Amino acid sequence: MTQDSNSGEQSAPEPTQRGSMRFQDESTKPKEPSLAEQRARRQAIADQEREAAEAAELARIADQKAATKRKILIGSGVTVGLAGLVATFYTVAHTTNMTAVCTDKNGVVSDDRYCDENYVTANHGYHSGGFVFIPIPGGGGYNSYRYNYGGSGAIGQPVAGGSYNAPSSRTNVTTKSGTSVQRGGFGISGKSSGTAGTGGTGKSGGS
Repeated sequence: MTQDSNSGEQSAPEPTQRGSMRFQDESTKPKEPSLAEQRARRQAIADQEREAAEAAELARIADQKAATKRKILIGSGVTVGLAGLVATFYTVAHTTNMTAVCTDKNGVVSDDRYCDENYVTANHGYHSGGFVFIPIPGGGGYNSYRYNYGGSGAIGQPVAGGSYNAPSSRTNVTTKSGTSVQRGGFGISGKSSGTAGTGGTGKSGGS
């Protein structure tokens, strides 16, 4: 029996085709962004510009504050310096007036002549330790006197206020009778305490 020549043979299966990849050439146009993407991009750019503007404004304000602070400090220093110069000039140049009263060793107001150099010399007195000493007529011993600066009171009464410390050389000192207590004179050149028996040395001027 004749067998069909194709009966026992099977054809080989054709190979399966795999997927192909397509490449975009230079002539292909990119996909346009959607409206939502465009809005998002514009919003991002606006946010960046706003943040940059805010940072620049903060830097400008900080620089302005620093410059103002420096001006204030410099101005304060100049003001303090000028005030010090004015105060110093006023202290040096300003002259005050003061009245001196003659008191005895107990602080009782006495006649101005007892502290006057001419009277003391004429009556064989002397000055020492801020006091002037005048001999007691017929009784022996001495009475002592000194100036009180700025005090007040009638003769025979305790002096009220004032000080036995000599004022500065920029102070014009006169007695109640108008006699000028000269610079370097008695009670002016030295310093005296408030207790009896002590005081500055020197001579008093008078007429």
